[in-house]
Amino acid sequence: MQEMKHSVVIEQKKNLTVNGVESVSSFSEVKIVLSILGGERMQVVGSGLKITGFSKSNGSFTAEGEVMGISYGGKSFASKIFK
Repeated sequence: MQEMKHSVVIEQKKNLTVNGVESVSSFSEVKIVLSILGGERMQVVGSGLKITGFSKSNGSFTAEGEVMGISYGGKSFASKIFK
């Protein structure tokens, strides 16, 4: 089985770059939910969050704002619906 990889870079708690993103599931100024490679979810919480770029073709995602935390959890919402 091939390992699915992604990377996360946070600069000064203000700029976020994530590679290996399949889709943006939801977003607001306080929370962004991403589906990363392998169908896993990644949640970014903060304040004043704003998506500055997303390319589905190469899996790159960028955002700015005050990043307060990142958490991982379970499969994406769609995979729970279509069991």
